[in-house]
Parts: sequence; C-alpha cells; structure tokens
Amino acid sequence: MRSKFLTDMQKTFIIAALILPGILVALPVVILITGSVMDRYELKEYLAPVFMEGRDFISWRLVPDFPSFDNYGKLLFLTPQFFILFWNSMKMVICILGGQLLVGVPAAWAFAVYRIRTGKLLFALYVVLMLLPFQVTMLSSYLALNRLSMLNTQQAVIVPAIFSTFPIFLTYGGFRGIPSQLFEAARVDGAAEWKIFFRLGLPIGKSGILSAMVLGFLEYWNMMEQPMAFLDDKALWPLSLYLPEITWVQAGYAFCASFITLIPAAFVFVMGQEYLEQGIIYSGLKE
Repeated sequence: MRSKFLTDMQKTFIIAALILPGILVALPVVILITGSVMDRYELKEYLAPVFMEGRDFISWRLVPDFPSFDNYGKLLFLTPQFFILFWNSMKMVICILGGQLLVGVPAAWAFAVYRIRTGKLLFALYVVLMLLPFQVTMLSSYLALNRLSMLNTQQAVIVPAIFSTFPIFLTYGGFRGIPSQLFEAARVDGAAEWKIFFRLGLPIGKSGILSAMVLGFLEYWNMMEQPMAFLDDKALWPLSLYLPEITWVQAGYAFCASFITLIPAAFVFVMGQEYLEQGIIYSGLKE
C-alpha cells in the first residue's frame, strides 16, 4: 500500500514537473494572442510603465476587457508591405530548402556510404564549420558575395544557406542507420549506384532528410542576421525583420504581426515533430 502511494506521488511530481515548464513556455504565446486583440487604449493602460517611462511594473490580463480585431484588419487589408515581406520569406525559405535537397542530400549520401581515405577528415571539417556562428564567417561571406556582385540581392541570403553543413550532418545520420548489407545485396543484383540512392537510400533515410527540412524551415523562417548584413533594400527583407515602430498606439499591431509570423513555424513544427525526434536520434549516433 505504501509503495503504491509512493508511486502515485512520483507520477504526480513528474506530471507537475512537466506541466510547469510547459506553462512557462506557452505563456508568452498566450500574451501575444491576447495583446493582438486588445484595443490601443487598453494596451496603453497595461503597458504605460514601458512607454511612459514609469517606474511601476506592467500589468496584464489574459482575457481582454474589450476584445477588438482592428489590428488584424489593418494588418491583413491595409498593409501591403506585410505581404511583400511574407512572400520574400516564403521564396527564400523554399529556395534554400530546395537547394539543400539538391546539394546536401547527395553529399550526406557520399559521406555515409562511400569509404574514401579522407572521408572522415572531411566530414569532421564539416562538423567544425557547422559549429562556427554566423558572426565568425560574416566578414568573409560579405567579401565573397561582394566579389560575386550578390550583395543587396536575395541570392546573398539564399546561396550561402544552400551550402550549410547542418542538413548534411542530420541527413548523414539517417543514411548511416541503413545496414550496409542492403547496399551490397543491391550491387550483387546488378543495381546501379543511382538506383540504390533513389530506391533504397531516399525511402529508408527519409526521416533524416525530413528532420533536416523541418529544422531548416524553423531556422530560415526566423533568420535575422543574414538579411540585415547582406540586404540594404528593405523591400527585400524577410518577414522576420518586419516590425513597425512600437509605440503604445502601434503595440497591438506589433502583437498581431508577431502572432501571424508565428503561425507557419508552429504549423511546420507540429506536422514535423516526429521527424524532429528522429533527427535528434540521428545526431547522437556514434560511428
């Protein structure tokens, strides 16, 4: 009886320990949603210490006193520049992920399947490059893009991202999980290398590929540093850089824009959650 009581207590403690971080993570999103449907006068009352340089703490209500959808109407019907930046983000993300499929997947296949003398050394170099932050490579990237006359074009953001090492690392783990006996059996049966890649590698290793695509979408949908460094024309900026001048009058509008920007990333995350778990598993595989 006592052991059953202790087991129930442990389960209760574990559930509470999981729920509390979940609430803390979800709370900013809830505040974002409620702020987007507040009118400017209610926001002024709650955010007065921020915009009026007061010394009091801000107050907040999870349920607005006077819900209003004027901010959504203004953003969706009276702000064409929002849609321009939205399609800029879509175009850049689609081009980057498509390029990574064409470049990164074959490269990961070559690293995982074919044994060459310098293969492990070259892959280790890839991993080191993956660990370098953008601030370290920004200057060299800027000089190279300037030499190629790509600055202030969206290609300046797209082309370097296509050759990112991170999708290669994740996809490599998926391909390494395939038994090599399958490849040998296919070669014995007379299958060409490209047939082995398309008929065995891609179907079996699709979890690693999709996890790289999901993580890539989440990263490039929210990227800020690369566009700010390489794009001077604001009409070329992605949606992640869209934020009006925030005053108490524009606060609800900014909440609304942030929430709409969050929707595609949240949708991709929910749809690709299973593949993200597989990607975490593959990233921890040992040789």
